[in-house]
Amino acid sequence: MCVAMTSEATRTWRPDWPCPVVAILAQQRRGSGDPTLRLDVGGRQWRASRTPEGPATLALDVRRRDGEVVAEAWGPGAAWALAQLPDLLGAADDWSGFEPQHPVVAEAWRRHPHLRLGRTGLVTESLVPAVIEQRVTGKQAFAGFRTLVRRYGEPAPGPGADVGLWLQPEPGAIRAVPSWEWLRLGIDESRSRTVVTAARHATALERVTADPASADRRLRSLPGVGAWTSAEVRQRALGDPDAVSFGDFHVAKDVGWALTGTPVDDAEMAVLLEPWRPQRGRVPLLLGAAGLRRPRRGPRLAVPGHLPP
Repeated sequence: MCVAMTSEATRTWRPDWPCPVVAILAQQRRGSGDPTLRLDVGGRQWRASRTPEGPATLALDVRRRDGEVVAEAWGPGAAWALAQLPDLLGAADDWSGFEPQHPVVAEAWRRHPHLRLGRTGLVTESLVPAVIEQRVTGKQAFAGFRTLVRRYGEPAPGPGADVGLWLQPEPGAIRAVPSWEWLRLGIDESRSRTVVTAARHATALERVTADPASADRRLRSLPGVGAWTSAEVRQRALGDPDAVSFGDFHVAKDVGWALTGTPVDDAEMAVLLEPWRPQRGRVPLLLGAAGLRRPRRGPRLAVPGHLPP
């Protein structure tokens, strides 16, 4: 695919480590069909976001031979997106003090020594899809988010639209979605109410600090936001290395299987991960990167409908 359009701003960034750009960007992806993040399209990585300065399209060209990332951006938020690029790709993530402590973790780290946590700095952007993913299958959650974006969002600035890139709906658009339309999106009343509440508090949410304890308290002060949702947001928006998705259908089982050979529950996972505090979240990250997940042999979860009969 060839997209010919002059960017509004450019930046060449040389990370001080062999940055695995695609692997770090993929931390932000909400399913393979996420319309806000397109990987390896026309040899580039594409991301659309609503920055504090307005919408932006970001396109990244990874030049491994030169050890550079060449970024182009379009839209009112172009300069902000380029300034935030190093954080997005993990430059602010500090692994000092992390010790593998377990041979499986050590091997995963050996295989992925350059993996880091990226952070977007955009809390509402991470919170909306996280709420949609509560208590449902990934397939259902990703479909609901994808449809919400394409129905109530807008095409990304510049050539982003040409590669199928979309912006999440702005908070005002989310607040205006009728209750019956949420049901048509496959998003039940409980989750839609939380998403709308988040949209009402979007300005305040963007002031959430990077301090993990403070961020967790402020996020969980919103009705409908619990431990799992807070962790999902802190991982992506703030790059919190101690954020663990307690309450996830798979995480505890996968961590237990990788570290002990037996799936465990949340309470048991908390005990297993305690030695890594305050960097507990790095363990599931590394295990996931290494593909260490328990075999999926159980029946698939049925996808419920939310439309009235």
